[in-house]
Amino acid sequence: MFAATLRDAVPLAGWENFYVIIGSSAAALTGLTFIVITLAADNSAAAAAGADARFRGLRAFITPTAVYFGTALWVAALLTVPGQTALTLGACLTVSAAAGLGYWARVVYLLFRLGADYRPFVSDWIWSAILPLVAYLALLASAVMIFRHAPASLYAVAGATLLMVFIGIHNAWDVVVWMTTERHARREREQRRAERSAKAHTER
Repeated sequence: MFAATLRDAVPLAGWENFYVIIGSSAAALTGLTFIVITLAADNSAAAAAGADARFRGLRAFITPTAVYFGTALWVAALLTVPGQTALTLGACLTVSAAAGLGYWARVVYLLFRLGADYRPFVSDWIWSAILPLVAYLALLASAVMIFRHAPASLYAVAGATLLMVFIGIHNAWDVVVWMTTERHARREREQRRAERSAKAHTER
């Protein structure tokens, strides 16, 4: 009976609209993330930090955002493939979750290596380390559950996928806010520096 269950099609009826929305949103947000990356590369505050610091920040914060959107798009594609069985979908989700956990470990390592360039806040650890771990573990758990409790596992997959989209949205917004505030702070520092220089020149 268990072997027959493995060959049975997964009950995906009713999920089509959900994954169409998630997939199209993730694809559109991935494109916007590329714009954020371009803005980050052109940001004068980031340019002042040096190429090495920019590269570390890019890999620790911006690249994972694109990966989260890509993961949501990938899972949405998997769940809309016709004829998925418990075996094929479980295998795909297991591989995807394992790859995600490997990348998560890489991101945590990069966060620790930021050093003096930037010290992550508690919110950075929550949105860049804890919540992605929850999403990937939920994806892995759903891959195991699908062999015995397919309907319940589909809700776990949906929750993990939606969480990935929200993580990506939050982190992209965080980057944009940081760039905006840093740009204004840099202008103020340059203005104060120019005023001090002009004052010192006048006193002479």
